[in-house]
Amino acid sequence: MVNPEESKRISASDDLEVGTYLSIAQKLSKNESKSKLDKDKLFQPGILIVDFGSQYSRLIARRIRELNTYCEIVNSKSNLNDITSIDIKGIILSGGPSSIYQKNSPKIPDWIFGLNLPILGICYGMQALSFQLGGKVSESSKREYGYSTITVSKKHKILEGLKNNIPVWMSHGDKIIKLPPGFKSYAFSENSQNSVIANDSNYIGIQFHPEVTHTPQGKLIIDNFISICDCPKNWIPKSVVEHSIKNIREQVGDSKVICALSGGVDSSVVAILLDKAIGKKLTCIFVDNGLMRKEEPERIRKVFEGKFGLNLKFINASKTFISALKGVTDPEEKRKIIGREFVSVFEEHSSKLGNVEFLAQGTLYPDVIESKTSDMSTSDKIKTHHNVGGLPENMKMRLIEPLKFMFKDEVRLAGLELKLDKEIINRQPFPGPGLAIRIIGEVTSEKLRILKNVDWIVMNEIKKNDVYNELWQSFAVLTNTQTVGVMGDQRTYNYVVALRCVQSEDAMTADWARLPYDLLGDISTRIVNEVPEINRVVYDITSKPPGTIEWE
Repeated sequence: MVNPEESKRISASDDLEVGTYLSIAQKLSKNESKSKLDKDKLFQPGILIVDFGSQYSRLIARRIRELNTYCEIVNSKSNLNDITSIDIKGIILSGGPSSIYQKNSPKIPDWIFGLNLPILGICYGMQALSFQLGGKVSESSKREYGYSTITVSKKHKILEGLKNNIPVWMSHGDKIIKLPPGFKSYAFSENSQNSVIANDSNYIGIQFHPEVTHTPQGKLIIDNFISICDCPKNWIPKSVVEHSIKNIREQVGDSKVICALSGGVDSSVVAILLDKAIGKKLTCIFVDNGLMRKEEPERIRKVFEGKFGLNLKFINASKTFISALKGVTDPEEKRKIIGREFVSVFEEHSSKLGNVEFLAQGTLYPDVIESKTSDMSTSDKIKTHHNVGGLPENMKMRLIEPLKFMFKDEVRLAGLELKLDKEIINRQPFPGPGLAIRIIGEVTSEKLRILKNVDWIVMNEIKKNDVYNELWQSFAVLTNTQTVGVMGDQRTYNYVVALRCVQSEDAMTADWARLPYDLLGDISTRIVNEVPEINRVVYDITSKPPGTIEWE
């Protein structure tokens, strides 16, 4: 989709909402995918990306979506029956860390060739395509990593609009030394005589990575492939909203739905989509778990009960959550406890609403991708996302997730289409477990009070200095470390607060923000002067990777 100024940010996690607390249980998700409701969904024409463990697969998806074209990512072990939401017009085979001639290296599933659709193999995907169609791949005597130039030797639609000498980004140690029957070479580099190959069936292979910014004309190559596939470019805000509303109506029918609402962009978009799709069959529930920012529950209640007129039930369960977290220090256990408590609260209150069949949550596509376990992907699992994994197997309600194939910027654009306030649309992501994972160690009422006061100062200064919208996230972490200090000629031994401000495009990678020293100084001065339990402020200058955005 188009990415206007109002919609700079994409996220793998969102604001405090059911989508941030609840998760898709893998078993539940698999069962749901086989249901009649899913089979009856309206399929969206698009490109299927087959992931062979590449670190760039998500970038491929981003580039396609930026070209207003729908796409989905599946792993190389997926079956055609697993693909339930896309009308496949073409297939992209990603790169990957393996060598095709190694034992147990991932292969292209047979069903892909049976579709008789255009295929674009990138790096390892090109090598797998060549190998499985009768070509020969061998380890190269010279590896090719980084910038390179390919020279066009023959014209092909995949290279249309590009000059003869094309700067590209290479990342490979193998190369094709014999083309499969029916293939021709269309470009070469200094180290690879077969940098672009194709046959008459629109099976295309490229040895470089068009999805990275280091290949300046890479987006045009991807656009050319979309044209070869004759895939419609209708993934725009209006069509996304209309498609989502139709899918919700198909899935829900005459049933009732509960939507957990936080005031963040994901839950807000989900709530408005549901309201437009099913109207009075929707009940929104806001749970004050005590883990939100200062005065946030009151602001949320005012906006959604007042301005939007949604049927909102406000539940104060802060004592329940804080009690359940007593003595718990492990971050994963904190997440699981919060998820379980939310399920308990929702089921308790939904029982008072009669027969409620669905629970709506704001799962995003990066949540689904990043939380895949080893049996779903060759990529490593980083952590349990609050949206994915953790729901009990005996959960009574079925899940409805209107955003689970959308990136954050697409959700924001959908929010604009739905006339949501920009303050809600551009709100920085807030973790599902809330301040519980910004308190290192045990979560207590006292630590929550301290961190809420610190967070209030951080947000106030960031917004006052007009850098809020330039940052992906800006927040404070209450460490479990105390240090010696001096205040008023007296010795102190108080907590250390870490300030974390990052810039990112998709939350998959992030860099620490180079904030002005004066701003950092003002934040530090205010914190130690206004929050007596803090005597030291440090600034986290770690990027992702190797760190993550959140500390826990």
